Amino acid sequence: MPVTLPIFLIMALSSVVVGVYLERKISAFIQDRMGPMEVGKWGLLQLVADLLKLLQKEDIVPAAADRKLFLVAPLVIFTAIFAGYAVLPLSPDLQGSTTAVGIFYLMTIISVDVIGILMAGWGSNNKFALVGAVRSVAQIISYEIPLGLVILCVVMTAQTLDLQTISYQQGLYSDEIVYLFGLKSLGIDITHVGGFLSWNIVRSPFLIIAYIVFFITTLAECNRAPFDIPEGESELVGGFHTEYSGMRWALLFLSEYAMMLLVSLLGAILFLGSWNTPLPNIGPLRLADWTSGAPGTIWGNVTGAFWLIFKAGIAILIQMWVRWTFPRLRVDQLMFLCWKVLTPVALILFLFCGIWRLLMV
Repeated sequence: MPVTLPIFLIMALSSVVVGVYLERKISAFIQDRMGPMEVGKWGLLQLVADLLKLLQKEDIVPAAADRKLFLVAPLVIFTAIFAGYAVLPLSPDLQGSTTAVGIFYLMTIISVDVIGILMAGWGSNNKFALVGAVRSVAQIISYEIPLGLVILCVVMTAQTLDLQTISYQQGLYSDEIVYLFGLKSLGIDITHVGGFLSWNIVRSPFLIIAYIVFFITTLAECNRAPFDIPEGESELVGGFHTEYSGMRWALLFLSEYAMMLLVSLLGAILFLGSWNTPLPNIGPLRLADWTSGAPGTIWGNVTGAFWLIFKAGIAILIQMWVRWTFPRLRVDQLMFLCWKVLTPVALILFLFCGIWRLLMV
């Protein structure tokens, strides 16, 4: 549905407004500080002040820069990331594109942001920016290997590339829990239990480890700490966006938070039940029935969007907690983790998920 385009755009913009404030407050809490408190009640207007400052800043293009590459790079990065939202299902009836190869498209299109990052670093004609861009490209391309493998684990379990189909499989009508828990013998209406019992991480226990690998690799894809060596303020000033100012810098900043939201939504869809309620129909309350509306109804779309955004929000909060808890890795540690730890683990998970799927047929 075309209606999802403005919805996801508003969500991406809101993720910056809410995310920056939360990140400042979370970092302050971890470091036993107060965070922003002066501008507005509890510092709520601090981001508004920052935006007004950015709007007034001059859009400077260095004299020695490749002007065309320098100006276009932020647009390429944001466009590549925002295009990934096109196939995400927001609720049972709200989905931008109903393509049957949604995951393949998403993984392909967001890889284009590597080109934009390299354009920004090379076009700046600045050594700090170039080194940061090369680091970022090497990091993103490397971590796409274990990321792609754990996503294939989900694809193999679900037998589809359609994100909406994967979402429906994790709802009230998932039958795998009959085999896993044997609840049918207890007289429970199995096909209407739903909740977390239908999530992919429960349907296939190996997907719990796969989600951990997914989360770590998405931190690297987003250039988030402890994988923020492309920005490396202590040695690279700001990395590939060192020379940017004003609204172009703000667009790069927006792209980072849009990417955080995108991978958090994707993780919730693939592993954590998507827009389905986490509350199962066990006991007299039948929590799943009244916390998840039927497809085709307004209540179904409202509750679906709420649960998906809620799950993604939890993942974003964990990303922020990780940033202010763990120190930045060295480049050699970053590559060691990718090629000698996460990639072998992802390959083993791929093998086990395939065996599990064969046994479940």
